[in-house]
Amino acid sequence: MRDRILIVLALLLGGGSVLLLAAGGSRAFTAFGWSERDLLLWDAVLSCLFFVQHSGMVRKPFRAWLARSINHDYHGALYSIVSGITLTLVVVLWQRSGIMLWAAEGIVRAALLGCTLLALALFVWSALSIQSFDILGIAPLRARLLGRQFEHGPFEVRGPYRWVRHPLYTGVILVLWANPVLTADRLLFNVLWSAWVIGATFLEERDLVREFGERYTEYQRHVPMLVPFRRPWPPAL
Repeated sequence: MRDRILIVLALLLGGGSVLLLAAGGSRAFTAFGWSERDLLLWDAVLSCLFFVQHSGMVRKPFRAWLARSINHDYHGALYSIVSGITLTLVVVLWQRSGIMLWAAEGIVRAALLGCTLLALALFVWSALSIQSFDILGIAPLRARLLGRQFEHGPFEVRGPYRWVRHPLYTGVILVLWANPVLTADRLLFNVLWSAWVIGATFLEERDLVREFGERYTEYQRHVPMLVPFRRPWPPAL
C-alpha cells in the first residue's frame, strides 16, 4: 500500500506541478500588490528556494544521509514529491510584473512557437532514447510491486544524446527563451532558471563521471554538453 501511495503522489505532485507550470506560466495566481522591486526580489527568493531543494536533494551527501533511515528505492519518488510541492509553491506564489519589455508579433511570434514545438519534440525524442527513462523516480517502486529487482540500465549513447550530453536541459533552455511575451518577471525567471540549469548540469556531470568513470569522460570528449556543434557520436550505430 505504501509503495502505491508514493507512486500516486509522485505522479500527482511531481508530474502535476510541471503541467501546472506549463499551463499557468503566463497567469497570476496571487497578487500581493507590492512594488516592482519587492515582487522581483520575492520571485528571486522563490526561485532560489526551488534551486536549493531540487539540486540539494540529488547531491551524494544528502542521499547518503537519507539512506540511513529510508530505503534507497523510495528516494526517487520522495524527490519527485518534494520537488512537486516546491514547484507548485513557486507557480502559485509567483508575482507578475506590470513592466512589458517585449511582445513578439507576426513571423517572429510564429518562429518562437516553432522553437517551442521543437523543444517539445526534443523532450519526447530524449525520453524515448533512454530505455530506463524514469523522470519521477517511481521505477524502483513499480519493480517492488511486481516482485522484481530494480536495476539501472547500462550507459548507452543514442538518439539526441549523440549530439549533446543533456538534450533535456537544452530543451528546457529553449522553451524558456521561446516565450513570445517578455515581462520583467519573465526576464528574471529566464535568466535565473537558465543559470541554474547550466550550473546543475555541471554538478550532474561530476556525479556521472564518478558513476561511469572513463566511459563517461570519453563521452565528454566527443559530445558537447548543451549546444550541438559537432558531428554525432558515435559516428554510426
